[in-house]
Amino acid sequence: MTETLAVPPAAAHGSGRGPGVLGEPQPLDGRPFPAYDYTRANKLPREMTGYWTKSFDVDGQTRTAKVYISPETPIRSYYTVIAVPDGVDTAEFLQRSSWVDIADRREEGLFILEPGEAGWGNLEAEAAYVEAAMAFYQSNRYFSIFGLHYLVGYGGGAPVLEAWAVAHPLRVISQVYVDSPGLSADYLSSYAAREFDGQTDASYTTVVFPDGFDLIRYDETVLPTWFIHPQPRSVNASLSYWKRANDTVDAGTSDRTLGTVFKQRRRSGRWMTSYAGPISQVAVQKRPISTWNKLSTDHIVDFLTAYTRYENFFAYGNQLFERADYTRLGVQVRTMTIEGFVREYLVHVPRSARRLWRDKAPVVYVWPGNSQTDKIFFDAAQWWKVAEREGFILVTVCEQYSNTSISVSHRDSVAFFRQLRDVMIDEYPVDPTRFYSTGQSAGSQVTQNFAIAFPDYFAAVASTSFTAAPNSSGGVSMDGVQYPASGQVIPNYQIYGYGDLGFLAGGLWDDTENSLDAWARYHLHANGLELSDVDDPDGERDGWHDRFQTWTWRDPDTAMPVLKLTKNLYRSHNTMPEESPLLWDFLRRYSREVDAHGKVIRYYSESGFRRPQDRRRL
Repeated sequence: MTETLAVPPAAAHGSGRGPGVLGEPQPLDGRPFPAYDYTRANKLPREMTGYWTKSFDVDGQTRTAKVYISPETPIRSYYTVIAVPDGVDTAEFLQRSSWVDIADRREEGLFILEPGEAGWGNLEAEAAYVEAAMAFYQSNRYFSIFGLHYLVGYGGGAPVLEAWAVAHPLRVISQVYVDSPGLSADYLSSYAAREFDGQTDASYTTVVFPDGFDLIRYDETVLPTWFIHPQPRSVNASLSYWKRANDTVDAGTSDRTLGTVFKQRRRSGRWMTSYAGPISQVAVQKRPISTWNKLSTDHIVDFLTAYTRYENFFAYGNQLFERADYTRLGVQVRTMTIEGFVREYLVHVPRSARRLWRDKAPVVYVWPGNSQTDKIFFDAAQWWKVAEREGFILVTVCEQYSNTSISVSHRDSVAFFRQLRDVMIDEYPVDPTRFYSTGQSAGSQVTQNFAIAFPDYFAAVASTSFTAAPNSSGGVSMDGVQYPASGQVIPNYQIYGYGDLGFLAGGLWDDTENSLDAWARYHLHANGLELSDVDDPDGERDGWHDRFQTWTWRDPDTAMPVLKLTKNLYRSHNTMPEESPLLWDFLRRYSREVDAHGKVIRYYSESGFRRPQDRRRL
């Protein structure tokens, strides 16, 4: 059974409800962790929706923070962190300012920092509270978050939140501060010159930069910022800091809502916008607003959610880019039942599909990384941007509950794909000869296992940061079932990072034998190739700062590329949107047909089947 769910206005993913009435918050202190709720696909358990309070012991004083989880909030949703102004009742503020209604409409969450009994203190006084509250918010067993945050600070809470952003810039998508005095020059300078090195998460490989490499400074982290009615005499240090971070022009332009807008320079060299281009900005609206006004809150949300970003700990892979607007794009949020469990998936049919392919559009199936929902990965990998340009239909899979009730992982992937394949053929204008699979990390493992066990399912595969090869029994395991390796040819492309998973460390020409070597050995053998048959043993270099080092192997009879490997020299494990066009450029050139005897026949087209006459049998 397949169902298409309604998609709300604007960039929201939920239908919303009437004005929120929060009532008294329920305590999270000592509360049992929520049970699994398999009726809700990828959403947080129903028992966790609503208004909550969490207390913290800070130097012997009890401080509190609030959490609001809308009725349809997904696992690992976007959240807005709000520091409320002094002298307000938090529930009344959230309701009258429409933050609750916006969260409901967008199917997102709110995390609210609150002042102490005497109001907001200075940065030193508030540092322990903010760190304790943010640590709980970022990792707990009651709800899960995307991992990068929208920040909104009001009044005395604004500099407290801004200070956290200065100290953790990779974790913030965008920020707005209302009635803020800003930060001191001394505080800002204590972070400005700090540099991001090649250290990665402990489970990944440390990136070693070449001699003479310029490290990114904290004050070079692009972060869209809007000050509304700041205190003019004290905000200048903050304003100068964020203008430098966003590499803005000197002269601002006037905007009716935002005020004076300083846009990122057209030829900006900031790492964080290497893919999207100079999309960031710093704005200053001198006029006051009513913090209780719904329209004001709408303007704040519009500014914040124009952006998203991905990668929250490794600066050289961190990227700021445009957040997808489901309504404008026509993204369908659908569900189906797989092996007795409700599963969600997204289907994006770009308007360019019919123009470019009429009723025979290619399809790219996307398998996100472990714990990544479909909605997270739809934004993070920016495949939708490539689909808009190239006209293919994009199908993004959502995972199922895994080791906790607020996390997900891959499950029943073979059954899921077979049902998805049937739905796409029956209900959409697709070309079944041009079905492609991609994925990141655990999703790459799914894709690479398909390439070994079921290569006939796809015309080609191309994925990132996880390789696979037959085990000692000569097969691969998917969902606990052992499938024999086919030994058959399928065009295959893998991208991985210098700082990736330990079993991908190094390369194919070093003395370390690992999963990368096993993957290459299997597919080279299937194609009748040796490692030495590579086009260039040193690899071809291209991309931002020549970050991509690429090796290509070609079919010995036709000289068509059949196996490709790229090492991204300046990223850790997480994929980057700059990689999705590379994957598509490989995939688009292949098709596959099955003859009357069940034999798979593959074709290659240099033009990606834009010119029918250049199709050649592989």
